[in-house]
Amino acid sequence: MAIKSRKEFRRFRIKKRIRKIVSGTPDRPRMTVFRSSKAIYVQLIDDQAAKTLVAASSVEKGMKDSKGTKTDIAKLVGKLIAEKSIQAGIEKVVFDRNGYLYHGRVKALADAAREGGLKF
Repeated sequence: MAIKSRKEFRRFRIKKRIRKIVSGTPDRPRMTVFRSSKAIYVQLIDDQAAKTLVAASSVEKGMKDSKGTKTDIAKLVGKLIAEKSIQAGIEKVVFDRNGYLYHGRVKALADAAREGGLKF
């Protein structure tokens, strides 16, 4: 993997350190967050079967016309992933911040997912 910048390399190192500890199971999948400059994505992953169980993002059809700040949109994505996961029968997850600081959009998404009924 080609690392472009120091900032990206730092996040990659933190990500590896987190992934040594955090792993998803069918009972308790890993909820991972990816944050780009324009969008935010979240997936529930079963690492044992290497499958994505549920996914949500700010670029889905229903979310594209949402207005507000990026933090507000992250809250909507958090509520959306909570709804989808509860429909799929998943209530408990393990949170993987993917090397990002637990602050801003990542924290807003996690708090909204907790309010939506996910436990982590």
